[in-house]
Amino acid sequence: MTSPDLTALHPRLPSPAQESADERFTRRGVRLLLKRDDLIHPELIGNKWRKLAPNLAAAAGRTVVTFGGAYSNHLRATAAAGRLLGLRTVGVVRGQELADRPLNPSLARCAADGMRLHFVDRSTYRRKTEPQTLAAVLRAADAEGAYVVPEGGSNALAVRGCRALGEELRGRADVVAVACGTGGTMAGLAAGLGPGQRALGVPVLKGGFLADDIRELQAEAFGGPRGDWRLDERFHFGGYARTTPELDAFAEDFEARHGMAVERLYVAKLLYGLVALAEEGAFPPGSTVAAVVTGSPWPAAAAHSASR
Repeated sequence: MTSPDLTALHPRLPSPAQESADERFTRRGVRLLLKRDDLIHPELIGNKWRKLAPNLAAAAGRTVVTFGGAYSNHLRATAAAGRLLGLRTVGVVRGQELADRPLNPSLARCAADGMRLHFVDRSTYRRKTEPQTLAAVLRAADAEGAYVVPEGGSNALAVRGCRALGEELRGRADVVAVACGTGGTMAGLAAGLGPGQRALGVPVLKGGFLADDIRELQAEAFGGPRGDWRLDERFHFGGYARTTPELDAFAEDFEARHGMAVERLYVAKLLYGLVALAEEGAFPPGSTVAAVVTGSPWPAAAAHSASR
């Protein structure tokens, strides 16, 4: 089997870093850059490209199996990649009860792109990384011998793929901030930044476990810790896939100010956090802050529970 030709998809790399005049930053002497990873590819958007591309190359034409919930951005991106590259994909979906319901718009998009959906109960899904459970799931999904990509796409290959994000921003910003789900993008970003630069992660899940996950991912990818990074866990707005009227109003205002659609589950929380930090004086005058725009809105998913 041969690896698919990912260059045929014409990714826009490096993604543009756009200076964005915003008086909430400029009045404090802080420069804001928007790192537009949402413009890399219309279907493999942002960190989905950076994380999936090395895994798709490693799959070398084999069936790709991955995991997600009912509104998973990662499942949609993997399904789109399968269609674009002619790869067979299987999505293991959390929630056996969903098998008996009409497909929601997100899963319908996956199916339309050729992904075969395999629903499992929530107990099995929680144990999906255990070797025996994983083997049983692959057998049941008729996908033995497939290339397995973890939930959210975060593994050592993905982390090394995201290192390029940091490298593209070397010398461009003092602080580079990104919203975090499974931690893979953050782990790679921090490794790619140069001396004197710091990565800031805004987790979109509650739990306080992400720092350990990032350290583990860096150990798997690089053999140990890399870069200067920290997390600010105050801006999850209740947890993954949860939004509030306050967050929606903030995102609508940001869209009006900057002419950019703001994805609610990750990007809005990141930008809200950065504005709050600027108002707290967290960024010294004369500094530059880069916000990584990792995705664009998926209208049907915005008001629903989702998975990484």
